[in-house]
Amino acid sequence: MQTRRRFITSSLGTTAALVFAGNNEASAQEANITTAQMRASGRLAKLTIEPLRNNVLLVSGSGGNVLVLPGPDGMLVIDSGLATSKVQMKRALQSISSAPLRYLINTHWHFDHTDGNAWMHDAGATIFAHEKTLDRMRHTQYIPEFEGVYSPSPWGALPTETFDHTKTLQANGQEITLTRYTPAHTDTDISVFLRDADVLHAGDSFFSRYYPFIDYNTGGNIDGMIAACRETLALIGPSTIVVGGHGPAGGRSDVLAFEQMMVEVRGRVASLKSSGASAKEAVASKPSASFDSKWGKGFVSPDLFTWLVFRGV
Repeated sequence: MQTRRRFITSSLGTTAALVFAGNNEASAQEANITTAQMRASGRLAKLTIEPLRNNVLLVSGSGGNVLVLPGPDGMLVIDSGLATSKVQMKRALQSISSAPLRYLINTHWHFDHTDGNAWMHDAGATIFAHEKTLDRMRHTQYIPEFEGVYSPSPWGALPTETFDHTKTLQANGQEITLTRYTPAHTDTDISVFLRDADVLHAGDSFFSRYYPFIDYNTGGNIDGMIAACRETLALIGPSTIVVGGHGPAGGRSDVLAFEQMMVEVRGRVASLKSSGASAKEAVASKPSASFDSKWGKGFVSPDLFTWLVFRGV
């Protein structure tokens, strides 16, 4: 792991190298997969298609979860997955409908949710996102925990329609509401609520059955993650299907469990920090242990999640 980090920092310009070097205490707190490995996995990804409700389908297996709403107005897609899965994603969409791509909505800027933007735009999609997503994609970004350096996106991958707080679309018989979250996973997060189907895509503000990643480098924080859960709970009803950025589709009880887990771990970590514990000591004390069997099996390990929480309290 350290060999990869040394290679990356030696290959970057001064600014990027300083970003990585400034996270020395986090060097042992890295995700279970790197950006390069995630992109490589996309080439062999086997995508699954799951009908949810009212002609809304979930396509998973290419980076973040992708929602699809086909219909007479053309195909609407929420998040674009990995560009390395382009062939599989095209095949999946064509198996759903022959309708042309017309709308693409990005839930936030991260590459595993926007990497397919360029080819979907070339296919005819207008790209909707929060204005901060456009700003982030225009500039180089760094995520040390994933050993990720993300160059500015090409013109064809950039959002073409942006908004500040809320935006409402009408497509394929659905009212679709885009709402900005309190900065949570990043400062670019939005929810996408297909109201008639009662299906909400929360992006990476909700991880279903996994510890979440929190991108402090682009405005995320643990308190924002908790606030975003509460904003989701205020939007949805008892029967709403909630799709997170990663993991299976869930519902209100899953969002509530996610929020309660974060509140509890945050409290434990804050107590350790206030008593004088260092990040290393807090991680070693395993404050998330009672939750690890349920939440600790994703690409964010219990140790990394603890370190991320420590950073924000």
